[in-house]
Amino acid sequence: MPADEHPPARPSLRERRRAAATQEILAAAESQIAEQGPHALSLRAVARSLGMTVQALYHYFPNRDALITALITKAYDALADAVQAAADATPADPAVPRMVMAAEGYRRWAIAHPELFQLLYGTPLRQYAAPVGGPTTEAMLRMSGIFQRELFDGFTEAQLAAADAPELSSEFREYLGQLRPDGPSGLPAPASVLLLHAWGHLHGLVVLEVFGHTSFLGDHQAELFRMAMRNTLTDVHSRIPA
Repeated sequence: MPADEHPPARPSLRERRRAAATQEILAAAESQIAEQGPHALSLRAVARSLGMTVQALYHYFPNRDALITALITKAYDALADAVQAAADATPADPAVPRMVMAAEGYRRWAIAHPELFQLLYGTPLRQYAAPVGGPTTEAMLRMSGIFQRELFDGFTEAQLAAADAPELSSEFREYLGQLRPDGPSGLPAPASVLLLHAWGHLHGLVVLEVFGHTSFLGDHQAELFRMAMRNTLTDVHSRIPA
């Protein structure tokens, strides 16, 4: 080890205890959400389940919004982990594209965690606003970045700029250019539109299934989803010049 490099200092006992207590609070809040849904989240009930007072809980999360922000960030990170793991997995059918595998990882996580999925994408919680540019935004961008990479893997920026996207108004094109560079606007405007188009198909089907609107399809929901994702991927790639 070079003389000017030192191993990171180990967290103190107090820091480790605080981290452990924070995780306990988050786990208790997630359990309450799983049982009663996001809108029933109560700091008093979370504290009571842990045998602590609300005042003691405030030492870790100063208010309800701080707890919700931590829960949303954690859920987004778990979802992103599931999407990345699905994309990296060895498929039973080698012909299945990584983008389709990533989409199926998204679907599986949403089905396995419907209440947390509702926390992320359901009706907004009353009187809660995520901090602008805060941890929830960063976690969401991490996940969307995975889909962006898998959707456009192998294409150059020049190809993406020449993609056959629907005619964009000058106002919309200018708006896309003003978005943060590590978001969808890191892409040329036509590619950003194609990404949003693909995302709409993917997310819309998952929402319909998680909320029970396609239950009449029974065990065929997975087959429909894979077919739709294949078709979406084919359509997007057909719009990008070789």
